[in-house]
Order: sequence, then structure tokens, then C-alpha cells
Amino acid sequence: MKRALSMLLAILTLITLAGCGNKSANTSITKIRFNETVHSIFYAPHYAALEKGFYADEGLELSIDVAQGSDKCMTALLSNNADIVLLGPETGIFVYNEGKKNDKNFSDTPIIFAQCTRRAGNFLVSRTNDANFQWTDVIGKIIIGGRNYGMPQMVLEYILRNHGITPGVDTEIITSVDFPNTAGAFAAGIGDYTVEFEPSATRIENEGSGYVVASLGAEVQVPYTVFMATPQYLKENPDIIQKFTNAVYRGEQWVSNNSAKDVAEAIQPQFSDFSIADLTKIVERYKTVETWNTDPILKEEDFNLLQDIMMEGNAMQERAPYNVIVNNKFAEKAIRNVKID
Repeated sequence: MKRALSMLLAILTLITLAGCGNKSANTSITKIRFNETVHSIFYAPHYAALEKGFYADEGLELSIDVAQGSDKCMTALLSNNADIVLLGPETGIFVYNEGKKNDKNFSDTPIIFAQCTRRAGNFLVSRTNDANFQWTDVIGKIIIGGRNYGMPQMVLEYILRNHGITPGVDTEIITSVDFPNTAGAFAAGIGDYTVEFEPSATRIENEGSGYVVASLGAEVQVPYTVFMATPQYLKENPDIIQKFTNAVYRGEQWVSNNSAKDVAEAIQPQFSDFSIADLTKIVERYKTVETWNTDPILKEEDFNLLQDIMMEGNAMQERAPYNVIVNNKFAEKAIRNVKID
């Protein structure tokens, strides 16, 4: 009897273990090919979602590539080398307008399904530490800007015009330096100012090559970076897009509700070559000007301002319709259903 009972317990134990094994084997992990324009603290809500496990909670695993430019990021998406991308929304508008010009089917126009940042994340870096900097100080000087018709360049020109400065006339802007090389060019003696994202701006300060004198984000609120996917991917994988958006929303809320130091400590594994002190300073800079969205919705009035900036910068001659480029249903559902701790 005792032997039979022991055998029964052993069988029950094996069944239980087998059940656990099956549960583990059936746990679905969805892998996403993710491409980001640059690797920057500017995208803190996304990195918070990674490091706090918000994507993992949704059963998502991201394979990440860095494009070093929105145009390259969009190329990765359109060539089916990425499923979801983090980039400037202007690239989607360019694709739409190019398709319209060539009478192509708009069903291929990439869709913005979530917004990450609502202000520019770059800073004007000067060779001199000018605490009383005014934008008119750049008159007669040389600025290392971004590529023509990219968001950094268009926003810079928009800000200059708002201060009564005519780009290319009152100040020279260099647009021929590749994005990853602008800080190095400035350190090598080119230009009087350079426009840099973080952590490059702080790295320049730490090296003693320059000083942050102005935030471009403080000058204008505009949808600066967004998450996009192709219409086909959204149609075939709505559950994945929803889970991804849920994680983004949690990341945005977590960054909004926690201190600069807490955010710095959370995302530090993504920027291990920076101290917590430097990261905290950078995050505080971004928090001060309310750089990050608190939810993933891209509002129509902000989209219209983006196109105003593009029109003024001669980046396009015709506007793209908001309801073709933007789909907020995943963001709206995330806000309704995701519980924020």
C-alpha cells in the first residue's frame, strides 16, 4: 500500500511538472524587428519601457537596429527590414507626397500609431559659455545643422525665422555633415555653433569643446518622433501593435511620474558610458521643457503645425491628410485599458 501510494505521488508529480513544462513551452514571445533613428536619451520613455520590462510584460522581444537618420530608418521599414520604427513623422509625409506625385497606391503609406516626443530634443551648443545667449547672437555666425528637410534642420530654421533671422542670409548653416559626425566636426573647429541631441551635447560639454546655450524644444511644441509601421503590418498584426502601444504608454507615464534621477537610473544600462549624474542632468533638461508625451496620441493640431514648418521650409508644396498618416485607435485603447501603477 505504501509503495502504491509512493508511485501515485510520483506520477502526480510528473504530471504536474509536465503541465508546468507545457505552460512554459506555450508561452508566446513575439519578436519585433525594431529600428530607431538614433540611440539617444531623447527616447527615454521607450528605453524605460525596455528596462522596466513593459515590452516583456506584453510578450514582446525587440531586436534593435540603429539607422543613424530618419531617412535610413524609413528605408528599413519600406524594404521590410524592420517591423516598427521610431523616427521623425516628416518621413511619412514625404512618402505620401512622393507616392501621390507618382500616382502610387496610398495603401502603402506608413502609418503613425503612437507618438514619443512632442518637442525637439536637440540643443544649440556654442564655443563660448554665454549665460545671456539670445538667438540673434547667431547672426553672422556659422551653425552646423542637420540634413536638408530633416526635422532638426527644419525646426532650427523655423525657430530662426521666428526670431527674425533669415537662414542662409543672416547666418550660414552647414547641412553637409552626416548626422553622426556633427559633434566631431564641431570639436575639430568647424562652425561657431552646432545643433546636437543628447548625449552628444553633454559629451561636448564634458570634453570642454562647447557649452549648451539654448534648447530648441523650448521654442516650439511639435510632434518630433513617432512610432510607425506599414499598413500591411498593422492590418496583419493589430494585437502586436496594441501590445507595443500599451508598453509605450506605460513608459511615457512612468517617465512622467518619476524623478529625473529615477529615470536616469532606469535607463542607465542603455547608456553605460555615462554617469548617473550626467544622465540625471540630461533627463532634467528634457523634463524642464516637457519634451516627452504623457500618452501616445498625436493630435491633429500638432500634426498641422508640423506641416506648417515643412511648408515654410520648402520641404513640400502640398499637405498630407491627417487621417491617412495617423491612426490613434491603438493609443486611445491603451489609455482606456492599461492600468498605470
